Amino acid sequence: MSNTETAPPELTCRDDPGVVVDPTRPDVEILTARDVPLGGPRAMRVRRTLPQRQRSLIGAWCFADHYGPEDVAVAGGMDVGPHPHTGLQTVSWLFSGEVEHRDSLGSHALIRPGEVNLMTGGHGICHSEVSTPDTRTLHGVQLWVALPDAHRHTGREFQHYAPGTVDLGNATARVFLGSLAGDTSPVRTFTPLLGAELVLDPHTRLDLDVDPTFEHGVLVDLGTVAVAGTDLASRDLGYVGTGVSALELANTGDAPARVLLLGGTPFEEEIVMWWNFVGRTHEEIAEFRAAWQAESDQFGRVEGYQGNPGRLPAPPLPKARLTPRHNPSPRAARDEERPR
Repeated sequence: MSNTETAPPELTCRDDPGVVVDPTRPDVEILTARDVPLGGPRAMRVRRTLPQRQRSLIGAWCFADHYGPEDVAVAGGMDVGPHPHTGLQTVSWLFSGEVEHRDSLGSHALIRPGEVNLMTGGHGICHSEVSTPDTRTLHGVQLWVALPDAHRHTGREFQHYAPGTVDLGNATARVFLGSLAGDTSPVRTFTPLLGAELVLDPHTRLDLDVDPTFEHGVLVDLGTVAVAGTDLASRDLGYVGTGVSALELANTGDAPARVLLLGGTPFEEEIVMWWNFVGRTHEEIAEFRAAWQAESDQFGRVEGYQGNPGRLPAPPLPKARLTPRHNPSPRAARDEERPR
């Protein structure tokens, strides 16, 4: 799971959760995606909804790429050579296709639809991702979770889990992180988190009990979904701040709708993100880059990767720092938009 931009921006991010005025009809902030090439001569494009200028994090979720469905024969599939990570966990979730994962912990696993792979790269890890030869259509999400300061230098770890299907009456859920609808994932995280796939029947409404201490994001994969009365198109991510104990989701279309529900307690630490690193300062990011370029043991080595790109070099560091960016609360954003 890599950010393969050749000139990635340096982002200083801190969560400033929205304050919900009316928990029964919360404000929903709509985040639209931007297209980013994943890499390679026939670059498969992904849709990035986090981070954005108006919102950097949802809980500890700090990065979200949504891709497909892509015809591999046309788009070229996924072939991302060994690349590093620090200070984060990667979460891979597929809707269709299959991806081969190798990492410097020695893990060799397949990522399949409905099964979560979570890799922890605190102090340093590297891995590769390649769609398998049998894959015809590739469709899924790639997500990052920022590690809190107390655990951001933790050791390498890889976890795999295939959640069962929870029947919600007019919808189903697969809970791959955290707890929802009486189901709990055993996958270990370092901050309170929620990750679940929901499929809603056509023309149905679901009132879902959620943790009011969490902020939530609803990423629409298929269909048209209204969150608390706010319509979201396919590929949109709707953000809802803390204070909501029941989240209203409605499928307004004639076919089943599929969404990812992401949540977590507000992440109050400031982080610096650049390329595939999460740190705390510009200097620390520069040290991570130098260590990767020097093939330091901090990241280890991926064995068995046979793809074409080879080990991915780090892009040049930006010449100037970016000023810190904070998430505005929905109320503050509304106040700024009002005429004076």
